[in-house]
Amino acid sequence: MTKEKGGTFTRREFLKGVGVGGGALVLFGQFGIHSAAWALSGEPALKMVVVDYNKCTGCRTCETACSARNRPASVAGRELPGLGNPYFANIRVHNFNPDVDVPNVCAMCADTPCATACPVDPDPKTGRRAFYRDQTNHAMRNDTARCIGCGSCAKACASQRTGVIRPNPETGKPERMCTLCGGDPQCVKRCPFGALSYVEVRRDRKFYGLGPEKIAAELARNWYGAAEFGGVK
Repeated sequence: MTKEKGGTFTRREFLKGVGVGGGALVLFGQFGIHSAAWALSGEPALKMVVVDYNKCTGCRTCETACSARNRPASVAGRELPGLGNPYFANIRVHNFNPDVDVPNVCAMCADTPCATACPVDPDPKTGRRAFYRDQTNHAMRNDTARCIGCGSCAKACASQRTGVIRPNPETGKPERMCTLCGGDPQCVKRCPFGALSYVEVRRDRKFYGLGPEKIAAELARNWYGAAEFGGVK
C-alpha cells in the first residue's frame, strides 16, 4: 500500500494512524476491517500481478509461461517445465469486441472472500478450512482431501472480485488459483511487452478486484468511445 498524492498509506503510516485515536476510524473505513487486521498482524505485505492494459496485446505468452511453470513434466525422473498448454494456465486472457484484451488475475484480497465462503470446518490444528491462504507466499490454496467440491469459493470470487477460480468440471473442486510461482511469477517475467508487474496490493489501484467484463467495458468506452459493449469475441 504505497503512498501517492491523494492515495493510500504505507503499512507504517497505517499503523501510526491506528495509534492516534480518530485517525484509526478513517483508516479502517478506507481499508476495511479485514485489510486492517492484516496490516495489524505484522504479516509481510501482500503482493499480486498487476496488468497495464495499455501495453497488453493479447498474445497469451503469459498463459504459456504460467502453464509451463505450474504444470511441469517429469522426464526420466527429472521435473522439467511443462508443454505450456494455455488451457492449464492460472492466468487467463479474455478477448472482447471491440478489440480489448484483459488478462484475469487474482486480487490477493486481504479479506479472502473465497476462503471465508468455504463451508468446511476449520482444521483444529491449522485453523484452515479446505480453501485457505498459504502462509509461505500468501497465495490461495485448496486442500483437495478436505474439499467437498461445493463451488462456494468460486461463486464468492465471481460475485465479489475477479472470478479467477474455476471449479473442475468433473469434481467441482477449485482450480486455476494463482500460485505466484513461489514469488517469481513467470507471467511477469515472460511478458514480451512489459504489461505485467509484480507489486504490492493496493485497493485504490484502478480496476482492482474487478472482473474482466467490467474492465473491458470501461476500456472500450475510453479507447473506442463505444456506447455499446459487444462482450466476448
